Amino acid sequence: MINKILIAVVIVLVLGGGYAWYFNQPEAPEAMMEREDEEMMKEEKDEMMTDDSVMMNESDKMMAEYQGTVLAGTSAPLLDFTKADFDKAFTSDKLIVLYFYANWCPICRVEFPKMQEAFNELDTDKVIAFRVNYNDSDTDQSEVDLAREYGVAYQHTKVFVKNRERILKSPESWDKARYLNEINKLTQ
Repeated sequence: MINKILIAVVIVLVLGGGYAWYFNQPEAPEAMMEREDEEMMKEEKDEMMTDDSVMMNESDKMMAEYQGTVLAGTSAPLLDFTKADFDKAFTSDKLIVLYFYANWCPICRVEFPKMQEAFNELDTDKVIAFRVNYNDSDTDQSEVDLAREYGVAYQHTKVFVKNRERILKSPESWDKARYLNEINKLTQ
């Protein structure tokens, strides 16, 4: 019986001593460097997130104001139409560009990417544009009402609104240069 107790005590001492020895060993240099790298990367990531939130530029703030999906542009956004976004833009002094788009229209499919290219090149914040669904499966009642208000009879029609008044309406196809020219002469 004493032998069993003595053996149990020796086992506890050996295991306890081994445990203490193992956890008191200095870290291997590779493990220490890896842990330090991880800590530095976490600190840098935290700093970047703080800098990004503090340094949010005006364009980002403007984009955060709108609900619609941004389809192009940074300083001059081209958005999927929402009534709330249009109403907000309508009360501003911005030039509003409306593009009446039908998802079944081959002309729209060719022209709309040119409009997106133009808006990606604009560096003014004096214009906002909307792709308005027209006479297709995505059209809602507010888009029907908007088309009726501006006398739109065909898809791929562009309507420019400034200070709550229609200043341009064009059903013909435009290229990127025409978009840039028309917008720039009205926002100078």
